[in-house]
Amino acid sequence: MSEALPRPELPLPSSRRGYLDWIRGVAVLIMIEAHVIDSWTRAPDRYGPAFAWSMVLGGFGAPLFLLLAGVAVALSAGSKARRLGDQRAASVAVMRRGLEVFGLAFLFRLQAWILGWSSYRLLLRVDILNIMGPSIMAAAAIWGLCSTPRRRILTFLVATLATTLVTPLVRSATWLAVLPDPLEAYIRPGGIYSGFPAFPWSGFVFAGAFLGVLLDLAVTASRSPRSGLSDARLSVWFGVGGAALAATAYAGSFLPSVYPRSDFWTSSPSFFLLRVGLLTMAIGLSYAWDRRWSGQGWSWVQQLGRTSLFVYWIHVEMVYGLLSHPIHHRLTLGQAWIALFLFCGLMLACSLWKDRFVERREARRHLLSSSSPATLA
Repeated sequence: MSEALPRPELPLPSSRRGYLDWIRGVAVLIMIEAHVIDSWTRAPDRYGPAFAWSMVLGGFGAPLFLLLAGVAVALSAGSKARRLGDQRAASVAVMRRGLEVFGLAFLFRLQAWILGWSSYRLLLRVDILNIMGPSIMAAAAIWGLCSTPRRRILTFLVATLATTLVTPLVRSATWLAVLPDPLEAYIRPGGIYSGFPAFPWSGFVFAGAFLGVLLDLAVTASRSPRSGLSDARLSVWFGVGGAALAATAYAGSFLPSVYPRSDFWTSSPSFFLLRVGLLTMAIGLSYAWDRRWSGQGWSWVQQLGRTSLFVYWIHVEMVYGLLSHPIHHRLTLGQAWIALFLFCGLMLACSLWKDRFVERREARRHLLSSSSPATLA
């Protein structure tokens, strides 16, 4: 399975930010694009620039999901802390959600193994959920250990930079070779189990938590008429700051590396910070887009964003599994893109069906509870 994944659906503040759902929906579309083009494009079309750029675009799906998971950690913890009046309880609650995501990772691998008739060793593959769950737990723990927003901002900034700056050193450390491959794969690429090692992928969650603390400050600041902090102002900061970070990281990539071994596309801090900058800028732009267009009514992109975990769960097997086996590596690149648009329509239909199913189930449960003997008595 290639890189991608949806958010863990952590509760957001009561005033739900539609633009975060919108940008998450964009991440869903990028995720589907990466998987469909990778799985269905025939071999002769995989060597041209069009396919290469398709894969570059698809490569932004996973980091965007992880970044938004970090944003959700800070927003959820802040919301729970205000509601419960207990920061420690809020931190523990979000850590528990991270543990649930980690458990879902193994359930997902078990499903893929059963439906795909793959090797049992792939049950231990480190996919995006495997690293997202522990990263959420770590970010929630950091949030709880820091008593003030300023300390959280500084700590998440340090954690983000530390994760990416040590990645080239971790990748070349010989002493890690003594670890079993399934365990080593959580730290750095290790054989068939590799997918999303913590270095540098967990850094995207920490970066998202950094942004999330700032967004959560806007929630509390909105209660003060004199406060100048708002989502609108933060969107400008994110746009300008993200662009500046991306430009600086890109320029830095041309400088001589300080590491004995470092690859730009996998372990380079420059590439990591370039992506963080672009994704931060995208969040800022999504606010402007939502205010101009999506905020006017129902948005199909927001719909995909609100059900991203469900869409992720069902689409991977459809794209890579037995259901679509007759067209695996059989389509031209143009045909694969046409199939992509049709498949996105199918995923939207499934998303709407899922919401309707949940609504009907809740309505039936409410009806049964209201007509129970205890209620009638």
